[in-house]
Amino acid sequence: MDIDKVFKSLADPSRRRLLDLLHRDNGQTLSALCEHMDMSRQAVTQHLQLLEEANLVAVVWQGREKLHYLNPVPLQEIYERWIGKFERGRLGALRDLKRKLEHDDDKKT
Repeated sequence: MDIDKVFKSLADPSRRRLLDLLHRDNGQTLSALCEHMDMSRQAVTQHLQLLEEANLVAVVWQGREKLHYLNPVPLQEIYERWIGKFERGRLGALRDLKRKLEHDDDKKT
């Protein structure tokens, strides 16, 4: 996975909007996605191409229709590498605080 392509793709609000649309209703055609975007069909196509290159969108041909699907795997990998490790510390601190408060409460009774 080229993480730089993923971050570059996520940096653009129009591409994030496309990912949101696919999250809400996966497997959409270009025409369906264009209905919700305030830009030309060609611009949407270019954004989708960048999302495909970042492996955030997968394409499946169904007859003459090209369906676009959200691929959450790169997002999960970003979460695990860049977000999850920071959350573990906070969750551990909350767990420890809960135990301390419960322990202090047990002493009072």
